[in-house]
Amino acid sequence: MRISSSLDQALETVRSGGILAYPTEAVFGLGCNPGSLSAVQRILGIKQRPADKGLILIGSSLNQFDAYLAPLDDLILARIEPGWPGPVTWLLPVRPEVSPLLRGNHDKIAVRISNHPDCQYLCQRLGHPLVSTSANPNGQLPARSAREAQSYFGAQIDFYLDRNTGKLEKPTEIRNALTNDIVRSG
Repeated sequence: MRISSSLDQALETVRSGGILAYPTEAVFGLGCNPGSLSAVQRILGIKQRPADKGLILIGSSLNQFDAYLAPLDDLILARIEPGWPGPVTWLLPVRPEVSPLLRGNHDKIAVRISNHPDCQYLCQRLGHPLVSTSANPNGQLPARSAREAQSYFGAQIDFYLDRNTGKLEKPTEIRNALTNDIVRSG
């Protein structure tokens, strides 16, 4: 377990299949390469999160989600694109081959193009999205700093990126892209 403000160390952690605690728009997240299902399973176990709930993926551009999303029609694109990058997570139609560890027991997957500069940097440099779930054990308040995340998880997390969260007070809003309904207010 390491704690540092080094983005390069954060990148190396994800590239090597590790788990990262990192700042997002409002709270700290736990993340990994969504292509590493062993790392995804570790996150679910560490958080004691039921696998049927699914996870959020964050990226730096819409095309980073191509391997996960079913084709999107013009209506959905017109609905989601104006708010990105930004603090809105959208539930979008998922490709059937995407692991249930990522999508849960759903026909949609939660994705966001983050406007947090560190999230943007990491996803751009990685060339793929990151898993993003709040850094807290199931039922506890989300961590708002690397030290808080470390107090929850200790050595279970491979690297804590000790940088600032964005200015939001609450976690990001989640909306259903098909209905435009708010699933979780932000």
